This record gives sequence, C-alpha cells and structure tokens, in this order.
Amino acid sequence: MRLRLAFLLACALLVAPLAASAQNPAIAVTNLKVGEMAPDFTLLDNHWHPVKLSSFRGKSTVVLAFYVLAFTSG
Repeated sequence: MRLRLAFLLACALLVAPLAASAQNPAIAVTNLKVGEMAPDFTLLDNHWHPVKLSSFRGKSTVVLAFYVLAFTSG
C-alpha cells in the first residue's frame, strides 16, 4: 500500500509541471506596429478551401480580429 501511494505521489510530482506549462502558453513576439500591413498567410474557409490574405489586397477591406483564448477552457 505504501509503495503504491509513493508511486502515485511521484507521478503527481512529475506531471504537475507539465500541466502547468500547458496552461501558460508562450506569448508570441512580433515586430509589427499598429497600422502596418499584415504578413501574408493562408487559412481554410468554412468549406475547407485555402484562402490567402493577399488575394484580398486591393479588392476589399480586411479586418483581422484575434480572440485570445477563444474556444479554450482558459
């Protein structure tokens, strides 16, 4: 019984730092300033087709909105 308890305690001590680091993601660093042009990137639309940001350049206004921790438990 004591061996099992010691094993569980050792596992908890090893896993705790991993769980803490998973909840504290690193903050991305960028050199962009407010008003500067965003770098080109590609994302999937709601029909799973790739869409490049540059395909909108000169055609329409694009607003990029970032929601920190959206759709997460944080």
